[in-house]
Order: sequence, then structure tokens, then C-alpha cells
Amino acid sequence: MTVADSTEPRVVPRPEHDLSRKSLSEGAQKVLYRLNQKGQKAYLVGGSVRDILLGREPKDFDIATDAKPNEVRRLFRNSRVIGRRFRLVHVYFKDGLVEVSTFRRDPDPDAQGGGDDELLITDDNVFGDPREDAFRRDFTVNALFYDISDFSVIDYVDGLKDLKNGVIRAIGDPGLRFQEDPVRMMRACEYAGRLGFTIAQATQQAIHDHRHDLEKAATPRVTEELGELLRCGHAGRSLQWMLDLGLLEVLLPEAYAMVSAGEKGLGEFGRILPSIDAMTAAGRKIEDTALYGALLLPTVILRRHDVEAIDRRVMSRGVLEKLVAEVVDPFFARFTLSGLKAEHVRNAIMAFHRLGETRWKPGEKERFARRGFFDDALFLFEVMVSAMGEGAAELEAWREVRNSVGGGKGGRGGKSGKSGRAKKGGGSEGRPRRRRRPRRKGRES
Repeated sequence: MTVADSTEPRVVPRPEHDLSRKSLSEGAQKVLYRLNQKGQKAYLVGGSVRDILLGREPKDFDIATDAKPNEVRRLFRNSRVIGRRFRLVHVYFKDGLVEVSTFRRDPDPDAQGGGDDELLITDDNVFGDPREDAFRRDFTVNALFYDISDFSVIDYVDGLKDLKNGVIRAIGDPGLRFQEDPVRMMRACEYAGRLGFTIAQATQQAIHDHRHDLEKAATPRVTEELGELLRCGHAGRSLQWMLDLGLLEVLLPEAYAMVSAGEKGLGEFGRILPSIDAMTAAGRKIEDTALYGALLLPTVILRRHDVEAIDRRVMSRGVLEKLVAEVVDPFFARFTLSGLKAEHVRNAIMAFHRLGETRWKPGEKERFARRGFFDDALFLFEVMVSAMGEGAAELEAWREVRNSVGGGKGGRGGKSGKSGRAKKGGGSEGRPRRRRRPRRKGRES
């Protein structure tokens, strides 16, 4: 890349920036110092540099070096080489994982697996130098290096300026960048939402123009990125960017139900994601199945509302079950998620609708609370109460039922849904029960 060959980096000495080595994990410091001691060039890179400069706590530490993966592996016994498309080294410490990659440059398009007109990168193991590595990264704010040998920050791409101004900007030609790796478009929206940044106009236009290239991306990577986005703590803002730039129509058309619900007078479903963000900010761990259920639930509610408005009667449980499957199954097929998870989400959404029913026989609620999908159903109920501002009394009543059965997820019965009651006589678990005699005819039950 011509600009990479001609641009001198901006080197910011320690007194002029706020990044201290004390902000690094002990493991990250050990990796950087050992590589330097062995004569290798090594920098802290990417999101960890960005977050520390913003006064945030990084969730992980990434290091780039001129040492090859196998050379890094030989330096650290507590490590292993991973990946094929992008080979790197994971070094394991008590305080967490440190990811080490070799400096890379833009790969040769002729060596990729796509057609003549395809720019999609399928092999990213072409090694380079620090300058080339900076220019092949996705966004300017993610291309900053920290050199622990002199405590300086190195900036080849004006990332410090964009960091100060709160701008997500693709490096180089944004259209080419997104064709090389369409998942970067999702990341732009996530970073903008999570950091409260805007997206540069040229980058926005490129995302809109190349939004359908997401269909070419590897499904496991898209699925992983979606999970990261939903857990970032600012999923509401991130999905709003995706909506504005046209990515939702390609990736997640189900999310449109959150917008159209208000138009039909069903309430502010747009508050669902902010409610989840608040739970995430409070440190609450949310299962994948619960997150997917929250995304799909508005579509189910909208379709049920439309059918019941036409039929003028409450939908039967059997018809509702078919409707839920029609919404859930295509979503899971599109993201190649497991059939077991799809079944769990179907059951959780069905259970959510049952939580609003009033006709429960004695003991039925406790048995229901022991089912494996109940916790996710209760989560969906909690999210809807938080979003809609009503139903708090019913939620609290179900929480009391849940607490009464105790145990982990799914209550005493776990995922099987069995009650798991203690056996008489103090027999050990797993011992076959004595077969009861058949009752005599005429005896009252």
C-alpha cells in the first residue's frame, strides 16, 4: 500500500499520553519483556491500547511481534499455536490469556480462494513489518501500538486524532476493507455503539453500499460477532447503527419487529435491548439462548397479534407452537446454531407465553419452574416487564416460585424437567425403584 510505504509514524513519548504499563496484565508485561529480551520487536496493539487511552479497562490484551508463531511458541511453554486462516499464539497465565500475532501485511489477492472479482480474504498469514501491520488493520482507533521498551505510543494512521474526536474510520479505502472482511461492518457498528462514537461518513457509505457482502462471510464468524455485539453492554445503540446503515435487513430482519411494535400499539419493544444492556452493565451473565429469545420474541408477539386480530379469538397452544417454530427455526438455520439451542429457545418462548396465563392448578407452577428452559422464559418475562413497565407483580410471583424450587438452572430437575424428589428409605441416587403393585379395581384414586 503506497500510503503505508510513505508515511512516517507519529511517536508519542510517555509524558504526552496516559497509557501506563501498570494498566497491563502481568502476563502481557511478561510476554512483551521476554520478546524484547530475545531481540524481537513486540508491541501491545489493538483494542487494549484504545481502551486504556480512553480510560477503560481492556477485556483482553493482544500483542504483535516480528517473531513467527512457532518462534513465539518455543519461547513460552504455556502457549499453543491456533488458527488456520489467521495463525497466532495463545499464551496462558493465571491472570488471563495473552494473544500474540506476527506482524502482517495485505495478502496477495491472487492467493485468495475467491473468484477473479472477489476481494474476500481467505488466507491472512502473509507476514510483514509494523508499518504494514498497522495499515492492514480495520479501523484507525484499533491500529495504535504501545512500545514497552520506551513507553511510547506509535500511530501510523491518525488513530489518536480519531480517538480524541470519537470517530470510527476504516483504514484506507473502506469499500475494499469491507469486501476483504465483511464482518468489519458489524464491528464498526459495535464499536460506535459501545464507545459512543460516530462513524466517518465515507465509512458509513461503504457499509451501506456493501451490506449484502455480509452474506459471503463465514457463518461461524458472523454468529460469534453477533454474540459479542449483544453482550457489549450497548447492543441498543449498536443495532441502531446497523438499522440506519442497512445491515439489519441483511443480517437480522427479525429485529424490525422491535420497531414496528410501537406502530401497532403493542408497546415500546425498542426498550428491550436497553433493558438487556442495563443488566449487562450490572455484571449479569446472560445465556446465549436467552439473548436469542429476546431478539425473536417481538416477532412472535407481533405475528400472534395479527393472527388473533383476524381470527378474533385467542390462539391455541398448538398453533402458537407452530408460529414460534416458523420464527425460530429459520434464524437458527441462518446462523448455523445447534438444533438443541433452537429447541431450547422455542420452549422458552412458549413458556414465556404460559407465564401470563391465570389458570394454574396447585403444584403446577413449581413443576413448571423445574423445567430446563424456565430460567430463560423468566428472563424474557423480566425483560418485557422492564421494557413495558407493567407486569411487575406477576414477575415477582414467578420469582418466588422459582426460589421455592431452589437449585441451579432449571431447578432441582435440571434440564430434564424431572422433579428429582428424594427417594423414600434413603436409597442412593440411581438405585432402581421398587415396582408398585397395581391398584385393585374399585379403589378410589
